Amino acid sequence: MPRRLLQRYMPNPETLKRQRSLRFLSHLIGDPGLWALSRRTVANAFSVGLFSAMLPIPCQMAIAAFGAWLLRCNLPLSVGLVWITNPLTMPLVFYGNYRLGAWLMEMPAREAPTRISTRWIAERMADILPALALGSVVSAVLMAILANVVIRLLWRWHVSRSWKRRALKRRRKRLEREI
Repeated sequence: MPRRLLQRYMPNPETLKRQRSLRFLSHLIGDPGLWALSRRTVANAFSVGLFSAMLPIPCQMAIAAFGAWLLRCNLPLSVGLVWITNPLTMPLVFYGNYRLGAWLMEMPAREAPTRISTRWIAERMADILPALALGSVVSAVLMAILANVVIRLLWRWHVSRSWKRRALKRRRKRLEREI
């Protein structure tokens, strides 16, 4: 994976430690192991972040941060990936999770209303919640596994490609010197 590209968009841990709202986490933020960019830490960060993003619960970022600390993976990537389910995408993702859960429970899924309101959700929460919970957990686990495998394969492909390019470059230089 392009480590330089990832590092360019990562926040600076020293800047975060100085922020007043994050001072109580300075020991966690200052841990260099949570900022490392390796195949394992990035792949696990994607798993943790996407797993947390698929769960329809509050405090997804805190869960992703705890998961990053627990698995010793990249903290900023884990927390940042939670924003895949932002206020714009959240209804679609969670409705998809509900449909998956309803399909797994072999029950008919309710159609989404033309306008989703908090009242509609509150009235149907008892019907929706079991299927939403099951679908969310299943999609979270599948996304975490898939992300981990894909990132590890992409990282391996990128390293292999760069090795081949360097070997080709060395061969060209050697041929130029011989000529």
